Amino acid sequence: MKIAMLAPIAWRTPPRHYGPWELVTSLLTEALVAKGLDVTLFATQDLVTAATLAGPVPRGYEEDPSIDAKVWEYAHQSHLFARAGEFDLIHNQADFPAHAYAPLIDTPMVTTIHGFSSDRILPMYKPYEDRVHYVAISEADRHPGLKYAATIHHGIRLDEFPFDAEGSADLLFFGRMHPDKGAAEAIRVAQSTSRRLDLYGIIQDTGYFEREVAPYVDGEQIVYHGPVGGEARVKALGAARALLHLINFDEPFGLSVIEAMACGTPVIAIDRGSMPELIDHGRTGLLIGSEEEAIAAVGQVGAIARGACRQAIEERFSVEAMADHYIALYERIVA
Repeated sequence: MKIAMLAPIAWRTPPRHYGPWELVTSLLTEALVAKGLDVTLFATQDLVTAATLAGPVPRGYEEDPSIDAKVWEYAHQSHLFARAGEFDLIHNQADFPAHAYAPLIDTPMVTTIHGFSSDRILPMYKPYEDRVHYVAISEADRHPGLKYAATIHHGIRLDEFPFDAEGSADLLFFGRMHPDKGAAEAIRVAQSTSRRLDLYGIIQDTGYFEREVAPYVDGEQIVYHGPVGGEARVKALGAARALLHLINFDEPFGLSVIEAMACGTPVIAIDRGSMPELIDHGRTGLLIGSEEEAIAAVGQVGAIARGACRQAIEERFSVEAMADHYIALYERIVA
């Protein structure tokens, strides 16, 4: 089976630091190639992959200001769809703009919806639901008015997240500096429990960061490290008492949640969105309803066995399992 994989072009595939859509695209692509599929990856030219590389975009537009996002996204999509007849199936990881090409080609198409942001995007999904096979990344993220082909959870490479049996006494925040992700709430929980908090992530909302985060960063109890990748990222995920995931929105998935648990770190999360699908309450983390409950949970989370966190990820969220689910979907569609 010949698969065309359309990656986003905001960041490199795989990303150097931040870039969750690019990361998932890379993980799936490499797993499919390892399982013997013929995959052509349409991504930025500086990508790292075992698949066949295609695409005109030199670098991600978030990494190079000279790359105009709109111009190069059109060029990126056109480059793939001009070659649609070469493939048995097109897998779109780059959101709804690619749907505009769906009526113009005969090749079956899958779109992974990396979070259904609002009803405003429905006009670029609903008219194509009998032509494009939609995949939700969690049951919580399914839109009630849309037809789906499957729900497939993300998976990670377990060998890249070594188990840390000890952790530490410190708390961890891993995510964008944005009101949705709860950095300010994490700071208040750390202050209330007199624990050190390590914050990692890109600054997506500068105003929010300057108002709600920066004034409390003292370099001792509250420490902001910026975005991090590679070995430093893995070390940070494992060296914590708990990951604080005090979100203010219905998060579609949450890669950092399963990554932390893979390293043995339990998660204290607001019970919204996909969190109940990822966290087994009392076994791999604690699902709570408020900041006050999060403060209490910091004292309770020590009862969770770190080995149980790792085991749950091994059982449910490996990249091999994700790839197997997608292959089964591909085969069903092509047949």
